[in-house]
Amino acid sequence: MPEGRVRRRKPAAEKGWQRRGRVWHSRCVVSLSFRDLGGAGLPPLVVLHGLLGSSRNWQTVGRDLAAQRHVLALDLRNHGTSPHAEPMTYDAMLDDVVAWLDGQGIATAEIMGHSMGGKVAMLLACRRPERVARLTVVDIAPKGYFWPGHRQSFAAMNELVLADLRSRAEAELRFEARVTSWSLRKFLTTNLERNDAGAWYWQINLPVLTAALPAMEANSLAPTDRYDGPVRFIAGGKSNYIEAGDHAAIRAHFPRAEIRTVDGAGHNPHMETRAEFLAALG
Repeated sequence: MPEGRVRRRKPAAEKGWQRRGRVWHSRCVVSLSFRDLGGAGLPPLVVLHGLLGSSRNWQTVGRDLAAQRHVLALDLRNHGTSPHAEPMTYDAMLDDVVAWLDGQGIATAEIMGHSMGGKVAMLLACRRPERVARLTVVDIAPKGYFWPGHRQSFAAMNELVLADLRSRAEAELRFEARVTSWSLRKFLTTNLERNDAGAWYWQINLPVLTAALPAMEANSLAPTDRYDGPVRFIAGGKSNYIEAGDHAAIRAHFPRAEIRTVDGAGHNPHMETRAEFLAALG
């Protein structure tokens, strides 16, 4: 398969899948879609995106990283082209990723996670340390959050009437009252797709993600969770997702953690300051 193509995994009823309407639900794991961004034959690097994101967000920097690693970017459940399923919890996403590793025959990999994906990656490292050769966490800390901006984004998406929508640009204009950031409006509309009849739909599982927002804000780790392997935390210098007061909590769970800051970057250093982000990875 050519590098960068998405591999779609379809649910199988014999593995505990049930169908209600147009959406598949599972009582167990979902089979995740992913993008192979290059580097076949090199040690694997598995990348987990943030809330409302997808593997698509990592295509450019992933290809840069493919000079040294076999880069595989996943679509987590209810995102990208992966199945829609409940529950939307960190434990469920952890099980999905472990099942995906098993399915690919990957015993151990470097794991990199951004934001929500970073919380999944931290949980994977602590609960299944034998599967993680090295952990990189991008602009998130092991703590609970309250994200007013996400609530405005979800309100805007849920208010959007798709029946008469003509373009993503029009959706961006309709978001302006609730979402002040131009780049965030554009990011949200990457989740809009057209069906065969030309009608717009949300590729993400918007109802489930809306209901799950408090769970996604919560700390994915228990107080006793710990990973003793090598860890890098990459913080955006203009972001407040990792603050100085979080360093003690980071090292309580990850005693070997290195905490590096990318000056000039916000919450998405891999997209906003790509060269500096790659330099921070070392």
